[in-house]
Amino acid sequence: MKMLRVLAAIVILLSAMQMSAVHADGGVYHFGFKKSVNGQPPSIDEEGFKGLLARYGAVFTGDMGAPELYLTFDNGYENGLTSEILDVLKEKQVPAIFFVTGHYIKTQPELLKRMASEGHLIGNHSWSHPDMSTLSAERIKQELDQVKSEVALLTGQKEMKYLRAPRGIFNERSLAVSKQLGYTNVFWSIAYKDWDTNDQRGAQYAYEKVLAQLHPGAVILLHSVSRDNAQALGRIIDAAKAKGYQFKSLDQMSNRTPAPSEQGQQTS
Repeated sequence: MKMLRVLAAIVILLSAMQMSAVHADGGVYHFGFKKSVNGQPPSIDEEGFKGLLARYGAVFTGDMGAPELYLTFDNGYENGLTSEILDVLKEKQVPAIFFVTGHYIKTQPELLKRMASEGHLIGNHSWSHPDMSTLSAERIKQELDQVKSEVALLTGQKEMKYLRAPRGIFNERSLAVSKQLGYTNVFWSIAYKDWDTNDQRGAQYAYEKVLAQLHPGAVILLHSVSRDNAQALGRIIDAAKAKGYQFKSLDQMSNRTPAPSEQGQQTS
């Protein structure tokens, strides 16, 4: 009888340990979404984190009832293409935001200055590009503060309001801490595999991948290291404008999805 009680206790303990492990793993998310097809709205309804993004005021799209687009670039390192991208944006008079890392700040100060001087926003992509879900609140603050202060020293941009989590990995702690620090987490509703510099497929491929996903209120994610993106950007902008879309800065975004919940507003 005593042996049975011991075995039962072991089973209960193992079950509790397993439940704890599942809970811990379930709290980390890698951003994903159902892509837009034929102009239909994209969706994060089935991803399991929509309520969490709403709670902390994160952005997935802008107003999906308005013909507006938001162009965002991730700049982890420089591949010799950002000047070309900036040239196109200047020619087309289109605003963008560049999410930068510490490596980019240290190696490309002149490009950062140009981004700011030409009216683009500079966003936070963390100092060392870590998995934010693994960091303590203190480390998250250090990662974000260092980017913000170094960008301010170089460009005079005093405010830094937007954050893109490296590799789109997040958890409730990273959302809560960054919101408390004044950041809006910016995810995306248009993307394709463009970051692999050894798997570039040509400007036409990039053009088709982006245009196929266009929808009102889209937040477009492009990586600045992609030659395909740089070469297709002008055509993408022209085609979107021909369809009646207007490119706007994130600072001009009003309605957004998911909308901040009442609970999320109380955590700020």
